[in-house]
Amino acid sequence: MNITFENVDKVSALLTLNIEKADYEDKVKKALKDFSHKASLPGFRPGKVPASLIQKRFGAEIKAEEINKLLGEEITKYIRENKINMMAEPLPNEEKTPTIDFETQDDFTFAFDIALAPEFDAKLTKKDKLTYYDIKVDDATIDQQVQYFCQRGGQYVKVESYEARDMVKGILSQLDAKGNTLDGGIQVEDALMLPEYIKDEGEKAKFEGIKLGDVITINPAKAFGDNATELANVLHITKEEAAEVKADFSYQISEITRFEPAKPTQELFDKMLGKDVVKSEEEFRQFIANDIKKNYTTDSEYQFLQDLRAHIIKRIGEVEFPEAILKRFMKLRNADKGEEYVEKNFKETLPELLWHLAKEQICDQLEVKVEHEDVLETAKAFTRIQFASYGMMNLPEESITNYAAEMLKNEQQAQGLVERTVENKMAAKAKEAVTLKVKEVTMEEFRKLTEKGEKSEKVKK
Repeated sequence: MNITFENVDKVSALLTLNIEKADYEDKVKKALKDFSHKASLPGFRPGKVPASLIQKRFGAEIKAEEINKLLGEEITKYIRENKINMMAEPLPNEEKTPTIDFETQDDFTFAFDIALAPEFDAKLTKKDKLTYYDIKVDDATIDQQVQYFCQRGGQYVKVESYEARDMVKGILSQLDAKGNTLDGGIQVEDALMLPEYIKDEGEKAKFEGIKLGDVITINPAKAFGDNATELANVLHITKEEAAEVKADFSYQISEITRFEPAKPTQELFDKMLGKDVVKSEEEFRQFIANDIKKNYTTDSEYQFLQDLRAHIIKRIGEVEFPEAILKRFMKLRNADKGEEYVEKNFKETLPELLWHLAKEQICDQLEVKVEHEDVLETAKAFTRIQFASYGMMNLPEESITNYAAEMLKNEQQAQGLVERTVENKMAAKAKEAVTLKVKEVTMEEFRKLTEKGEKSEKVKK
């Protein structure tokens, strides 16, 4: 077998393989023999089909299969041994490949277009200067989170007099034009209202200072802005009926309910975090501060990675890509979407390709290695964040591990987690390789900085 590699330009090459009969003959004979042991044709017992008939019926097909296997093995071997930095897969070059007839030919020539990665240096040194934002956890943020927990741990209690945001219940009775209860009119025994959400300010004001047993006169149609749906819900009638109701109603207050946030006591701590995880308000606040800090650190790490990417891409500058070959490859991968899709989206893929190649260089330089356990830890961290967003702060470690393991069974999710893990480990080592300036900022300052960066990127695009 003869293999030649010819650079067409800086970013593309032609790989040509000349295969002779001696290269594949033994493989084809063995494949035919193995096939004959299993072959079953009408009139013959399994494994007893004559070799001549096997050769006649299946020889060309088996020959083609073995030559294609040999092609794949030799291309992979050549690229690996010669350390060719290749993008995408080798694509057949039909112009350089002569017509092939596996029935009659013994010698074959196959040509492939190779997309070469552009040459650039993305390796990190102390000349690379980057900022890492250390986000402070301030008391105001901790106070907000304490308040959130107190709200979640709160309960509804019955009270004697009304205050804003209370819920009231009572007997709602329709009145006639003289202000008397209308005989046969609408009456609701346990009519619920949230006066805070009444649209008409005059009607809302009627609830100020009311107490249990008080009777007020209200006009539901005015109160709810002639919204037939809301009125129907309050009066327990249909929307069509509600659209006709304009009368005043008496409302005798039988119950006033108020939501009271929990106090920061041991009962709340145990309910929110688990029994005896913390044993004082000070420890509760510290737990919250630590949890917020973890989230802030995630934000800081992500921003550092984005800044690292922007810095490296800017330092590399313009590069040449093998666009013609890459477009062909993209068309093959998206055959169902048509050529228009490729033309529309191709340019957007190039920055991602460049960053992918740059990451490979940096990971190789910094000896970044990712094991299964590393990916599992990333999945577990993601799981904790996901459950924390639902207020589930203290799940057993076993549950988190099981949930993370299930995530990794999904191929698409697993791939994303692997990439995230690689980037996290790369970023950690990159901080040691560059000149790093740590800048302490508040979350508000951090948001302004990142928003400014996002706007700058949009302007560039």
